[in-house]
Amino acid sequence: MSRPTATLLISCPDQKGLVAKFANFIYSNGGNIIHADQHTDFSAGLFLTRIEWELEGFNLPRDIIGAAFGSIAQPLNACWQLHFSDQIPRIAVWVSRQDHCLFDLIWRQRSQEIAAEIPLIISNHPHLQEIAEQFGIAYHHIPITPDTKPEQEAKQLELLQKYQIDLVVLAKYMQVLSSDFIAQFPHIINIHHSFLPAFPGANPYHRAADRGVKIIGATAHYVTQDLDEGPIIEQDVVRVSHRDQVEDLIRKGKDLERVVLARAVRLHLQNRVLVYGNRTVVFA
Repeated sequence: MSRPTATLLISCPDQKGLVAKFANFIYSNGGNIIHADQHTDFSAGLFLTRIEWELEGFNLPRDIIGAAFGSIAQPLNACWQLHFSDQIPRIAVWVSRQDHCLFDLIWRQRSQEIAAEIPLIISNHPHLQEIAEQFGIAYHHIPITPDTKPEQEAKQLELLQKYQIDLVVLAKYMQVLSSDFIAQFPHIINIHHSFLPAFPGANPYHRAADRGVKIIGATAHYVTQDLDEGPIIEQDVVRVSHRDQVEDLIRKGKDLERVVLARAVRLHLQNRVLVYGNRTVVFA
């Protein structure tokens, strides 16, 4: 086990001396910075940074760090998050009928490639319950229809609270979440089987084949109230040709979906993604 660290993700209006102020906060309290990265979006006038430091030897107790840094951040009009590496997040994986992303996430979690717990799987179909039982994960089948959506989403929210879930991962969950649900639980990552913004919505591989594209892709993004338009975390592509049928595109696309979703979840769990507006900075 590596020694525990603290990470600050910060965005604020750009101005002189920001790097020195943030670094000095850590240095003056006996901290040792082990990673630091930054980006300036000149069009938005924003400075964005990620700073990670060792907690060993740091003079401030954990429960004081936030308040102490807040006194520095407030005059700078900064938005910030504080995370600790030894606080293990809890993930709920949501699925429908397809199992490839679910298997991949479970395998990566069990091999400690993803630092998280997966105590809960939710599905609108019963088909993947055997997988949950195989790995000792609670499985809840919650069917959704237009008429039952509000009450079923209320059940889903109750389960997220019961299992103390920090992040929902939509691993081929083929339902659109309501605006009310997202407002109550905004920490959601989705995998879309297209290189967004191309081919949003349903059946992108069929539409890609009809269009005769030469590359297909997959996109992992945060979920917002606008369908498939949330801040993008990770994307990748693979080449296809005129010889590829829809089945070939789906097969190649599934490979991409697994990898892209895993990368996005890992980046999120490592606190490397900073969202501003509908964009992200990924400090990879």
